[in-house]
Amino acid sequence: MKLLNQSLKYLSVSIFFIISLWTVVFYFIMLNEIKESVDEGLENYKRQIVYKSQKDTSILNQHTFKEGFFAITAIEESEAITIKDRCIDTLIYMQDADDIELELEPVRMLTTAFENNGRYYKLKIINPMVEEDDLIAELLWQAVWLYLILLLSIIVINNLVLQRLWKPFYDFLQQLKSYRVGSNSNLPEVKTKTKEFTDLQIAVNTLLGHNLETYNQQKQFIGNASHELQTPLAIAINKLELLLENEGLADNQAESIVEVMNIIERLVRLNKSLLLLTKIENKQFLDNQSISMNKVVDDNFDDLYDLAAFKHVKLNKQQSFELVVEMDSALANIIIANLLRNAIFHNVNNGFVLVDISENVIKVSNSGKNEALNADKIFTRFYKSNNEQSNTGLGLAIVKAICVLYGFTISYQFVNNQHQFELRFNNC
Repeated sequence: MKLLNQSLKYLSVSIFFIISLWTVVFYFIMLNEIKESVDEGLENYKRQIVYKSQKDTSILNQHTFKEGFFAITAIEESEAITIKDRCIDTLIYMQDADDIELELEPVRMLTTAFENNGRYYKLKIINPMVEEDDLIAELLWQAVWLYLILLLSIIVINNLVLQRLWKPFYDFLQQLKSYRVGSNSNLPEVKTKTKEFTDLQIAVNTLLGHNLETYNQQKQFIGNASHELQTPLAIAINKLELLLENEGLADNQAESIVEVMNIIERLVRLNKSLLLLTKIENKQFLDNQSISMNKVVDDNFDDLYDLAAFKHVKLNKQQSFELVVEMDSALANIIIANLLRNAIFHNVNNGFVLVDISENVIKVSNSGKNEALNADKIFTRFYKSNNEQSNTGLGLAIVKAICVLYGFTISYQFVNNQHQFELRFNNC
């Protein structure tokens, strides 16, 4: 979820709780204000009734609320002394214009006592109140509308104002996504005067500068190592070959020279594999293009035919899909060649290798030892299932590195006495 939407979500939830709390508080405040206003009106009615009763004694004969909004009852002096002005909420039967019969309605009642010509009376005055359920419903709908209006306003502000404010950040983020060390000469740039974004650009570009410097140093080291190691090893092999041509060598001396040559040749292969693995991990192979994996498999079948015949291994292929992958052509060839060489080298006499090409998947199956390999270790560097000295132990590690580079998936399983390596092209 984008940062803008995250802020909108949290802001909406916060406003919802704030408005809910505000509605409750406002309800009690407004109800209290209404009661205070009604109480003041009742006090005013009280003074008018007491004053009129002194002029017109007939008012003292109104004993129930059926005749008006007040009722007067004669009481003893002792009782009158104990009565203090008091306003309460109560219910009485009333009939509004839209009511068919009497209904209980909420009222505010003032109870007081007064003296008229030496006699004492209890006075009750009522004033209809707004029904609380109506008040609550009205407040609820007002709160809902307020929330919706605020939410709509926030969305509009978010899309028109905040989105424009965050645009430099997303532009900068897109530049970072497309930036490749060694491929881009210009560092990502954010075009804004916002301090936080410019600080982010400085921090990111500083880090990219360090990475670029390290990348160039590694690239230079790889080039130097390739030249400095390969040349003396090749010279050593040539001198040993010349020494073998000397007819005065004894048989045991010739055998020793051959062993040394085999060790040096193994060093050459190991050096090439390590340099290749380092280049892959440093992403120096990124000349991506559309590659037909079917053709890559066919080309490797042709290249490895003699090796398979020498090992007495039969190469087979079945395909149900024309698999095209976006990747570097050299790496596409390396990943298939290493899988096929691994299947041929670790096979048995009169064995087989089967390559099955389906949608987004290449599966390489081969006969071999009737036991499963260690699936947790076979893709690690220098792991060997046997002690064969000619094997560098880097073939499957290189395959794994290429898969990590492109987001592919490589897996191993032992099924029906067959060793199966499944290469899944997730991004195709």
